[in-house]
Amino acid sequence: MDVLLDTATFLWWVAGDKKLPDATVAVLRDPSHRVLLSAASTWEIAIKHATGKLPLPDDPTVFIPEQRAKHDVELLPIGELETLQIGKLPALHRDPFDRMLVAQSIIHGLQIATSDPLIRQYPCRWLWPT
Repeated sequence: MDVLLDTATFLWWVAGDKKLPDATVAVLRDPSHRVLLSAASTWEIAIKHATGKLPLPDDPTVFIPEQRAKHDVELLPIGELETLQIGKLPALHRDPFDRMLVAQSIIHGLQIATSDPLIRQYPCRWLWPT
């Protein structure tokens, strides 16, 4: 299974935060699953850090690549297909970063690891215990 982390899930996972359910952690740690982080999430983290809304132990240019390497998370770039897919999505979610994650999950057949109930309303697969 290929899993796309939403931004909060990535941050919780690398911090060892208990907000991340044990069942989700087990999937993410399983080496048979490919775990990805969207460039949209790295963009969101960089913006929130720069505006003071997201304190990090290091600059995002260091923090994100180090944490991706440490946790074996691949970067998922944003391409033309994904940007065009956004126009086909119903207007359920206003967050452009989350809409990109939904588009990427649809285009690439990924499950999104997210606690966001709005994302679960889209025609995509998600990974989170209910």
